[in-house]
Amino acid sequence: MELTHILSAVDHTLLKPEATWEQIRQICDDAMRYHTATVCIPASYVAQCKAYMAGNPDAVGVCTVIGFPTGYSTTAAKVFEAADAVQNGADEVDMVINIGMLKDGRDGEVLAEIDAIKEACAGRTLKVIIETCLLSEEEKIRMCGIVSRSKADFIKTSTGFSTAGATFEDVALMKKHMAPGKGIKAAGGIASLDDAERFLSLGATRLGTSRIVKLVKNEEATGY
Repeated sequence: MELTHILSAVDHTLLKPEATWEQIRQICDDAMRYHTATVCIPASYVAQCKAYMAGNPDAVGVCTVIGFPTGYSTTAAKVFEAADAVQNGADEVDMVINIGMLKDGRDGEVLAEIDAIKEACAGRTLKVIIETCLLSEEEKIRMCGIVSRSKADFIKTSTGFSTAGATFEDVALMKKHMAPGKGIKAAGGIASLDDAERFLSLGATRLGTSRIVKLVKNEEATGY
């Protein structure tokens, strides 16, 4: 698989709470240099990132996260976060589901929340983080069905802030159970170019990681 193809699927990510503007700016520079799909950064930096890359012919999309990383904010709060992010220039929004709601069997409410947030995104791409490491196989399959029926664009494995990140098995499961036309994002723990290539070959269409660009730059592969 061509390296350019792998990089074009990467959401180049920095979501650590201690992230500074200098570090976020470097993420933007790297993303533009290596032509990743987006930068994925905290909501408080969206407007600044958008302005920083404005007019640059290599500018990439700006992605941010809402209800992150726990997912247990109210739907109204998540809807506000999404609308605010879009107003500030976000091209893509990654939301965390209410995991307890899913475990309580309130699937209709999970679906309604996703669709409310998608409406707030005003046509921008919405990815739904289901935090696979906290779910049973049955719950993962149910979430594939919910996201397939929803207006969201992607299902996403993980925040990278819980007990584990993406696994090959989970991406294969998603590929089997997701409706055609919905994207799959693997995130958290993608440690090598071989990992990235395998996730893509299994059906992932986007990768949430900081390590891939660092590997290409021959830097130490640490981070999300």
